[in-house]
Amino acid sequence: MQLFHAFARIACALACALLLAAPAMAGAYKQEYKLSVVPGPTSGWALTAMYFADQVRERTNGRVNIKVYPAGQLFAGKQTNEFPLLRQGAIDFALGSTINWSPQVKELNLPCMPFLIGAQPHPYKAMDAILAGKSGQMMREAIEKKGVHVIGWAENGFRELTTSKGPVTKPADLEGMKIRVVGSPIFIETFRALGANPVNMNWSEAVTGFQQGIVDGQENPTNGINLTVKIWLYHKHHCDWHYVIDPLLTSVNPKVWASFTPEDQKIIEECATLTEKYGKALSRVGLDEGESLAYLKSLGKAPAVTDPYAFMAQNGMTVTRLTPEQIKVFADATKDVREEWTKKIGPELVKAAEADMASVK
Repeated sequence: MQLFHAFARIACALACALLLAAPAMAGAYKQEYKLSVVPGPTSGWALTAMYFADQVRERTNGRVNIKVYPAGQLFAGKQTNEFPLLRQGAIDFALGSTINWSPQVKELNLPCMPFLIGAQPHPYKAMDAILAGKSGQMMREAIEKKGVHVIGWAENGFRELTTSKGPVTKPADLEGMKIRVVGSPIFIETFRALGANPVNMNWSEAVTGFQQGIVDGQENPTNGINLTVKIWLYHKHHCDWHYVIDPLLTSVNPKVWASFTPEDQKIIEECATLTEKYGKALSRVGLDEGESLAYLKSLGKAPAVTDPYAFMAQNGMTVTRLTPEQIKVFADATKDVREEWTKKIGPELVKAAEADMASVK
């Protein structure tokens, strides 16, 4: 009997210890985790981030509560600040662009090599092959080495050209045209190679520039940006040329990641996989063979605009969709840019990307 009572006392003590430990373990998680997004809340990019946050919150039963901060709220408007702030821990999560992180991670310039991916017979399949292949893993490893943990990919889409002058069907049409671009050197070199005059400016300044005729055009993804900002208010010509693509990275600060239990880490990774499918579908709906729209309908999340080409035309835009032969002329004109940037980002990475893309031809 004494032995029984001794065991009972030990069991009771252990139970009390576990009860006391449970709140402490729960308290290790923050009440809110901040997720950074560059564009505004109505963009496909921000909607993708919100989808990720909702999935994580639901599947962890609220243990991991992620709040999305769109429109650059967490980095005071300077997009290139996002990566170092995430690395330092001032930001917990980010759905970041390879473009904005490329100044810190040179390998992320790969998707912005002009017409490397867009000139492929099946551009979307080529992009998927890169992200799932050796070259995608090489990019992820380069980011990890710089101090950010990558959970998964998503997508903002191929960046297409819109102009107030046009249409644009060949490099000569861009001669002397002032095109607003992001500040990455590869964008500036690409448009110079095509005879245009690239102008680096923030988006808020760009809108004023469009209105005042300071710049003649810009490049951004159709579904993710151009439709949401109603680009037809400023430009009447759209050129579908797939010259570069804008993958997104679902990422987290390594210390924040280490604070989650293995079970919750697995759940978050599963949510990132679902987010990749959702984000790609949003960026591609109406631009592929119908797979993206079918997937979004299956989720009950089909967007209001399911035929972006027709919608732009209805709003007064002339939509020009370049043929593979026309795209090749642009690709030939930017060959030197690709060769130079192959040296900068690493021939091994480019070779791996070419092999990944060749696997789906």
